[in-house]
Amino acid sequence: MSIKALAAKIFAAHIAKKTAKWSQKPHLAQERVLKNLLSEGKKTQFGQDHGFRDIQHYEDFKKAVPVRDYEDLKPYVERAVAGEKDVFWPGRPIYFAKTSGTTSGAKYIPITKASIKYQVQASRNAILAYIHESGKANFVNGKMIFLQGSPVLEEKNGIKLGRLSGISAHYVPNYLQKNRLPSWETNCIEDWETKVDAIVEETQNQDMTVIAGIPSWVQMYFERLKQKTGRNIGELFPNFELFIYGGLNYEPYRKKFEGLIGRKVPSIELFPASEGFFAYQDKQGEKGMLLLLNSGIFYEFIRADTFFDQDRERIPLTEVQLGVDYAMIISTNAGLWAYDLGDTVRFVSKEPYKVLVSGRIKHFISAFGEHVIAKEVEQAMATAVQKTNARVNEFTVAPQITPPANELPHHEWLVEFDRAPSDMEAFERALETSLRTQNSYYDDLIRGAVLQPLKVTAIEVGGFKAHMKAKGKLGGQNKVQRLCNDRSLAEALLPHKVSKPPDGI
Repeated sequence: MSIKALAAKIFAAHIAKKTAKWSQKPHLAQERVLKNLLSEGKKTQFGQDHGFRDIQHYEDFKKAVPVRDYEDLKPYVERAVAGEKDVFWPGRPIYFAKTSGTTSGAKYIPITKASIKYQVQASRNAILAYIHESGKANFVNGKMIFLQGSPVLEEKNGIKLGRLSGISAHYVPNYLQKNRLPSWETNCIEDWETKVDAIVEETQNQDMTVIAGIPSWVQMYFERLKQKTGRNIGELFPNFELFIYGGLNYEPYRKKFEGLIGRKVPSIELFPASEGFFAYQDKQGEKGMLLLLNSGIFYEFIRADTFFDQDRERIPLTEVQLGVDYAMIISTNAGLWAYDLGDTVRFVSKEPYKVLVSGRIKHFISAFGEHVIAKEVEQAMATAVQKTNARVNEFTVAPQITPPANELPHHEWLVEFDRAPSDMEAFERALETSLRTQNSYYDDLIRGAVLQPLKVTAIEVGGFKAHMKAKGKLGGQNKVQRLCNDRSLAEALLPHKVSKPPDGI
């Protein structure tokens, strides 16, 4: 074992002890976080506006600081972007993570010296948790890649701004710099397809041991590698040990990945966002990701099925229940206060607290009162793929409210197959059965003949990529919306509809 691998194992054991210490006292950890946040927040304009000096307990905080989304916080953000100090956190942010907003154009999410520290630590600790559990550390000697946005940053009033993944590229530890791929020059390429081709050239003859990124874009990288070399990824990289991902549920892609790789590879799921790093998978054999409760983020929750109600209840960690979907509300050491993240989570454990990402609070289908969420359609797809031996590149789901020929309304699944099922009706039945099992509202609508069973529309290979490219959202942190309550995405994809999907490779 190399010195680097041995050092990694020793450090992993140290971090595991620290993690156990706070995770065994989760509520105390959150009380301390809130206390520290309020102490710093008193020094800011936001804190003065909301009476932070008079807040003694959580209930005081809940009364003083309403839940807000980006649009609500925008007046404060604009002041910080203009260069004003002490707006919502002492001093000025050191970065703004620039993301795409749906109603206001670009969004500028503040990142402070305090918050970036925890972002970097969480990324590191996720890998160390795997090392500590598995005892495997030799992969630290090989090459590692994270498929990410360009690290080239702009500057606005003395504050640097860019994509989160590009900002993170500036924080790769020195001891990993020699292992890191692609080169800085390649990472700075803006056009995604050109960048992937350049990454293929740089990595095809390397000893790749760790590969990370959003599953849909890593899949594209793997496909280009296979086209270029004619070899499975597992043959090309025999020491490929670990796949790290976030942003999308891996399960619908897993079968396709294993086909491209030629074998199974351990994986770690992460839950990062521009607003903070919230959780990571710390155990290979357990469901869910460990919620990070001592990392400068205070969590609150609102039941997803009541989120849009006027009398919705907002609760702390102590009151959450297992198996319930919650909108996650965060207050952070980047200056976000009672901020509606937009993601929904489902707790699968409270000893320690572990979550699954179940979707986006605004991404659902409830055109008929069914309230189908992303987690349900992703589980249905994973089940159907497993039962029919199909392979899927990408998919989305939309309601068909006014079908032709006096048919009943239904859900339309637009699916890009890498290998179509031999029996499409069996595939549709598997989707339908899984969705009805998971969602009683949907099941009631089918039973009551309000809806007819779902229908699959096959999309040509490359159709989703063409759509994303046309929108200027190809690659990086961009993701296909898994489902929506209207037909905007579905109608954009229908020009790529095919009558017969591919038999696969």
